Amino acid sequence: MTEQEAVKIVHGTLLTQPEFPEFKAGDTIVVTYRIREGDKTREQDFRGDVIQIKGHGLTRTFTVRKISHGVGVERIFAFSNPNIAAIKVIKRGRVRRARLYYLRNLVGKKARIKELKSFGSSAAAASSEG
Repeated sequence: MTEQEAVKIVHGTLLTQPEFPEFKAGDTIVVTYRIREGDKTREQDFRGDVIQIKGHGLTRTFTVRKISHGVGVERIFAFSNPNIAAIKVIKRGRVRRARLYYLRNLVGKKARIKELKSFGSSAAAASSEG
């Protein structure tokens, strides 16, 4: 047994990957995660733009960036983190890069990401009504 096969076996048995929606860099998402404070647990939302997805397999991570009171806040989440309760995609972003580090230097309207317009169900509904 090679080292890579052993790593795959360990990842398969120990790490479970929950079902999350597909998203990519540039998308705006809400990550709901569980926080333990003493003996109580609560859920908190972290809403922001995905600036990168890194890694492969069960050790993949993604970085979410938001502006809170004028200060940029980034948080790195692992896909296999059991404390993540849910991920919801708010809007799809139209970007041309996989890593959006340039957003760190932009402020205000310049830091906006254009929304990807999808003509799926809304266009079909509009054409059937008229």
